[in-house]
Amino acid sequence: MEQRNQTRVSEFILLGLSGEAKLQTLVFCLFLSMYLVTFIGNALIILAIITDSHLHTPMYLLLSNLSFSDICFTSTTIPKMLVNIQTQSKAITYEGCITQMYLYMLFGGFNTIVLTVMAYDRFVAICHPLHYVVIMNPRLCGILLLASWVLSVLDSLLQGLMTLRLSFCTKMEIPHFFCELNQMVHLACSDTFLNDLVMNFAAGLLGFISLTGILFSYYRIITSVLRISSTGGKYKAFSTCGSHISVVFLFYGTGLGVYLGSTATQNLKASAIASVTYTVVTPMLNPFIYSLKNKDIKQALKKLFS
Repeated sequence: MEQRNQTRVSEFILLGLSGEAKLQTLVFCLFLSMYLVTFIGNALIILAIITDSHLHTPMYLLLSNLSFSDICFTSTTIPKMLVNIQTQSKAITYEGCITQMYLYMLFGGFNTIVLTVMAYDRFVAICHPLHYVVIMNPRLCGILLLASWVLSVLDSLLQGLMTLRLSFCTKMEIPHFFCELNQMVHLACSDTFLNDLVMNFAAGLLGFISLTGILFSYYRIITSVLRISSTGGKYKAFSTCGSHISVVFLFYGTGLGVYLGSTATQNLKASAIASVTYTVVTPMLNPFIYSLKNKDIKQALKKLFS
């Protein structure tokens, strides 16, 4: 009972990206700028989709959920980091760390699943264009989105409850700018075998299902497009999923790069710096990718500003 109370009142120390005082101002300005661009860019995408009735389709409904998730994804980590830099404090409470970890996994997991759903949407649109409205009806879209949120909530809830069972002793320093699950688990002084097992199994299962769904969808898309005789038809078909492909490569490429790189080098500081690419840079670039390559979004944004 005494050990449990000690865990509840403890604090963690987020070491951040750099310990040099001279770089703190630069890091603060850089991350504040990226956060504002991410928030404003994704908020504009959501507003454009809501206000333009022509964008009330399954494709843009999924995109608006992705943009909302990106806003929440960055909001779980960056504001706390900025506050710590401003107040020159690296501390985060035990409850705050658990909450941050839960929300980070929730929205990160949703991004993974909704990108798979978006790949299925493009598969239906290209491979079954005549039946697209029938297949991707509002009921199915609602079920797919609900399932994505429920799976994300269950996964993050499981990981959060598994972390709550751990007890922490004296070493409370996390070599990261937020409470990352893997590094937090390895700070525990109790047995973490079950946590590692559940963490790796859940991440592997979620990643395998998502990647398999995306790869299968695009395999069917490519085979269907190659059967189109005209070059213009092929270009038009590929252009409808160009933005999604770019986001998938950006999200999975950076995420896998950070994971494999940290596994190979075991350099926690380098892993923390590299993780900025998929925790901050990717959500920031998503609005630009979808707005610059999408004629409908451009027109909706022009109407919104006018």
